[in-house]
Amino acid sequence: MKRRKDMYIDYKRSYRNRRRRGNSKAFKIILTVILALAVGLAVFFAIKSQINFDNKEKSQKNELEEIDASDDISTENNSNHETPPLPTPTVTPTVTPIVEEVEENPVKERTPVKVKGIYVTSAKAGSEDMNRLIDIADNTEINAMVIDVKGDTGKISYHMNSPKAQEINATTNQISDMEALVRELKERDIYLIARIVAFKDPYLGEQKHELAIKNKDGSLYRDNNGECWVNPYKKEVWDYLIEVSTEAAAIGFDEIQFDYIRFSTGQGIAEADFGEEAETKTKEDIIIEFTKYAYEKLKPLGVFVSADVYGTIISSSIDAGLVGQNYVEMSKYLDYICPMIYPSHFGEGNYGIQYPDLEPLLIVRKVLNASKEKLSQIPEGEHRAIVRPWLQDFTASWIKHYQVYGGEEVRAQIDGVYEAGYEEWLLWNASTNYSVDGLLEE
Repeated sequence: MKRRKDMYIDYKRSYRNRRRRGNSKAFKIILTVILALAVGLAVFFAIKSQINFDNKEKSQKNELEEIDASDDISTENNSNHETPPLPTPTVTPTVTPIVEEVEENPVKERTPVKVKGIYVTSAKAGSEDMNRLIDIADNTEINAMVIDVKGDTGKISYHMNSPKAQEINATTNQISDMEALVRELKERDIYLIARIVAFKDPYLGEQKHELAIKNKDGSLYRDNNGECWVNPYKKEVWDYLIEVSTEAAAIGFDEIQFDYIRFSTGQGIAEADFGEEAETKTKEDIIIEFTKYAYEKLKPLGVFVSADVYGTIISSSIDAGLVGQNYVEMSKYLDYICPMIYPSHFGEGNYGIQYPDLEPLLIVRKVLNASKEKLSQIPEGEHRAIVRPWLQDFTASWIKHYQVYGGEEVRAQIDGVYEAGYEEWLLWNASTNYSVDGLLEE
């Protein structure tokens, strides 16, 4: 019994011992598995977390790259994204330039105005007599002024911030504070046009002979008044004109108007040497190229672009070829084309009128009807400049059959504009003495 008891006891004890050892071993295995799982899970989540972070970082980087490619997205829009912000060193250099670019280069809108304007010399604009001209705009239908910025002499009418003009000392103090004048006129709702004389520039030609028109012997070409002209084939001249125009736009002018955007018609011009490019491009070709170049450069600045042309080129291909002005082709690259249709400038018998200066309404209407027919060559829907003619408010006493021009003759021309279906016009008087009695009250 004892043996059995011992055996029993031994068996029981042995079983418990084996069970304890088994339990201990199982426990160790389970613990090892749990620890292994824990370590595995920890590693898994660590890797997953790193992957997520990398993905978010890449996502944020892509979003910032998309922002950098768009001019319309600002940091305010970016703040609506759900992705967590990246550290400052990553975000700052990418986002900040976008905000600055939007602020420095705002989209400039162009608001057209039906212009009824007068020409103002730089001398008058810089004197007390400017008050008289402002009164005309305040009390009559006049709502615009064409002010000399770069005049017939080639000089700039104020101290413009133009490196090219300053290099040749072309700026003057005729208008002591152009910016203040522009502000005052705009406060009075006066539409401002900067008159910039293009290729009649005796000052630039004298300062830089390489830019002037030359005779075949290399000497400077001079017109009947002894003045030299710059060569329209010289691209450096183009860039100078664009720089001057850009500065005028920057201080608030609404429109840039090129005058003398043509070749000289003075004696001896037929024998002038314009350079190698003139062998393959006509005068009309190069004036059209400049017009297109200027329009593409200036339009984005928020200004309108116009050009003065001879009225006779509308119906005379000979005149067009001599001065280089192609009425139709130039109209494709301008907002406004301004033919000078002064009755006194048409020869006797032109348009079937014996003495055009004596028939202001009739000659204006006939010329503008011809203009309408000429521009109809541009297909409907394609860009075409608005016609805004220059009218005569002076007496042409140098011609044989003339009359004194006053309010009645000015009004007759304006009526001729309207009868031809046009709505805008400009008055020219070199002394700025306008026939106010021919204008309607405001």
